[in-house]
Amino acid sequence: MRFERRDHASRALTILAPVGAILAALIVAGVLIALAGANPFRAYGLILQGAFGSRLGISETLTRTTPLILTGLAAAVAFRARLWNIGGEGQFYLGALAVPAIGMIPVVANLPAPLAILICLAAGAVAGMILLLIPLGLRLRFGVDEVVTTLLLNFVAVLFVSLMIEGAMKDPMAFGWPQSVPVTENAELPKLMARSRLHLGLVIAVGMAIFVWWLQSRTVFGMRARAAGLNPRAAAFAGVPLGRTLIAVACLSGGLAGLAGAIEVMGVKGYVTTDLSPSYGYSGIVIAMLANLNPIGVIAAALFSAVMFVGADSMSRALSIPSYIADVTVALSLLTMLVAIFFAQYRIRR
Repeated sequence: MRFERRDHASRALTILAPVGAILAALIVAGVLIALAGANPFRAYGLILQGAFGSRLGISETLTRTTPLILTGLAAAVAFRARLWNIGGEGQFYLGALAVPAIGMIPVVANLPAPLAILICLAAGAVAGMILLLIPLGLRLRFGVDEVVTTLLLNFVAVLFVSLMIEGAMKDPMAFGWPQSVPVTENAELPKLMARSRLHLGLVIAVGMAIFVWWLQSRTVFGMRARAAGLNPRAAAFAGVPLGRTLIAVACLSGGLAGLAGAIEVMGVKGYVTTDLSPSYGYSGIVIAMLANLNPIGVIAAALFSAVMFVGADSMSRALSIPSYIADVTVALSLLTMLVAIFFAQYRIRR
């Protein structure tokens, strides 16, 4: 018995792979729920009820989905071009910090709201770009593995944020609590639903997913990025400028992660703290893999993760089992997705 690479994976197989992976993860997680003394079907029902059973649940699920879409896109864009961006968490935090930082400029604070929002979003995206361009430059110039540098820069970025919110950008009205100055009022994102935290960032995130899909499937840049990911040597032989293509990919990937941080602080928190992100940057990697690096699939994968995390809280209270089952289910989904991707690319020959 041996594994043989498929000449072409059918569209049906490509679609069924993530669905089968998620179902397999739910089955395995269901066994764990049963071992904890609860009915798995009732547990999953409570998760869905907690995520969609009320106005509050729906708004919180969609609010949680927003940054996950953007960090998932950041990972998917980079991975497709074989740029292993593990630094989404750090890029998220720098993007968030850039918003109150640029809001401290009097000119920005006095601008009309639409213009101030655009400037703050752009500042967040640029901050994320810069943090990814550093390890890419080390890779292109010295051959340094970007997996290590992007991962380590996450800790550098969070420590830098901590330094700033304890020093130059500390809010004097926070009674000693380590948080940044608040986002200027004219840069706050409008709410999509009254008396909720759901904000315009959801529309921006979905719009960016559609834009990235179009960019990858309908433009020369998308073709070059895919070629660089499939076979860099063949792409270079065909005339693809690998260096410039990877720089453009890094700008897009880092910009999306930085944009996620900017949107989170402008739409939800209002100021930056070191616990702003519950690992959105790392979760984006899982979401990108669940979506098989497809930008539209990222929306569905982000929604699935948000449903699990939001709904698990109400399920935990009702059944008295740990809410960490959501983390276990998402992690299992990644593992089963990797297996599904393998069998979508290879067949078993006897």
